Amino acid sequence: MTQTVTGPVGGAGAADWSAVSDLLTGDIQSAETSRIAVFGLGYVGTVTAACFAGLGHQVTGIDTNPDKVAQLERGDSPVLEPGVEELLASGLGLGRVAATVDIDQAVADSDLALVCVGTPSLPNGNIDLRYILAVADDIAGALRRADKKHYTIVIRSTVLPGSADKVRAVLAENGITTPDHDVHVVVNPEFLREGQGVEDFLRPPLILVGADDDSAGDRVLSLYDGIEAERQVVPTRVAELVKYANNSWHAVKVTFANEIGVVAKALDVDGVEVMRLLCRDHKLNISSAYMRPGFAWGGSCLPKDVRAVNFAAKNSDVVVPLLSALLPSNGIHTSRLIDLLLEIDRPRIGFVGLAFKPGTDDLRESAMVEVVERMSGKGFQCRIHDRELVPDELVGGNLAFIQRELPHLGQLMGDGLAELVADSDVIVVSKGSDELNGLLSSAGRGPDSANPVHVVDLVGLPDDVRDSISYHGVAW
Repeated sequence: MTQTVTGPVGGAGAADWSAVSDLLTGDIQSAETSRIAVFGLGYVGTVTAACFAGLGHQVTGIDTNPDKVAQLERGDSPVLEPGVEELLASGLGLGRVAATVDIDQAVADSDLALVCVGTPSLPNGNIDLRYILAVADDIAGALRRADKKHYTIVIRSTVLPGSADKVRAVLAENGITTPDHDVHVVVNPEFLREGQGVEDFLRPPLILVGADDDSAGDRVLSLYDGIEAERQVVPTRVAELVKYANNSWHAVKVTFANEIGVVAKALDVDGVEVMRLLCRDHKLNISSAYMRPGFAWGGSCLPKDVRAVNFAAKNSDVVVPLLSALLPSNGIHTSRLIDLLLEIDRPRIGFVGLAFKPGTDDLRESAMVEVVERMSGKGFQCRIHDRELVPDELVGGNLAFIQRELPHLGQLMGDGLAELVADSDVIVVSKGSDELNGLLSSAGRGPDSANPVHVVDLVGLPDDVRDSISYHGVAW
């Protein structure tokens, strides 16, 4: 579960409780109902149990703490969460909510188990899976004793990639294996904020299921019938990591706002107003812009301005660890590409794109310039094709930069894209095009050819192109 962070700039705001009313009056209901066992009656488990009961499902809560079980049986919520007690009371009155410490009975009487137990931190920062694996062992034993062949275990707790595989291993150790059993492990991460968990459950931006079996994924999605939201089934390991990406992004946002705030204060500027205006830009700032893995950033603005704000902070004796990490982190991406090229270790490298981004000939602080310069200095034969770049037409700061950083640029420019593809052992793609895709697909230089070409992809080439080459993704 995510803690709600509020503040004067961009807090979560007051919740709208109309969805709870719709659930209580039956305006939101699932078309088909399932029998669900919810393991763990903390925040996530209790909210999950109450909301699924409200959707019409038969829900049994299980916890090792008998006090929590007794509370739920009385209709008292084990956690303080607005809307939960009303939903539990309604569910109890309709016979949809029960609680028990009897795992065998709960598994025997259910179609699915939602695992909502804690995954606390270990001293080294890893998560402690002991409670997840203990529940898996309990469920496996109950399935074996009940001779139950069909079941779905849904991990709702926040777990790192590979955790579902460990649950599957526990099942296998207990003899729960295919084809004798139709038992699936699915991941269904929650995106609930404490204090607004019910509303977030009923009005989510996305319902996400990680499953390696389509039927199991669809089965879990069907639990949410009645809730209007985008739904996606993705590979299990993707779903396991998404929650961590979300919470890390939330932490970055809060930390960024705080660091801008303290820099603003040191400069006698209203930081609240600065962040308010930043949030008004929904094209670049509060949007999906830039939010995909790729290569290092550059250009005439970002590096210069990041340096300037870090100078202002340092000059004001303000410590800003996040802002001060931006340039070093960006540099590591460049070094990672160079290390990959050294690992591939083929003599002729063709670079498709040299400017810092598509649609421009701006070479200022382009990471690709550094890569070409470093690889040339190590003795590799580098050739460049950039459809927007004409070296003789560079002027001003752009010309001054390339004369300083890569003065022999003209000697490295190739005759054309087709020639570069044909004459390179390795191709680094920072500017994609349909022409390039066609050349790579038809080159006949896949991994099994006599003269294979390695392609390092910085832009996201289409799948059919990737399949025809020795492919290396830079951040995927």
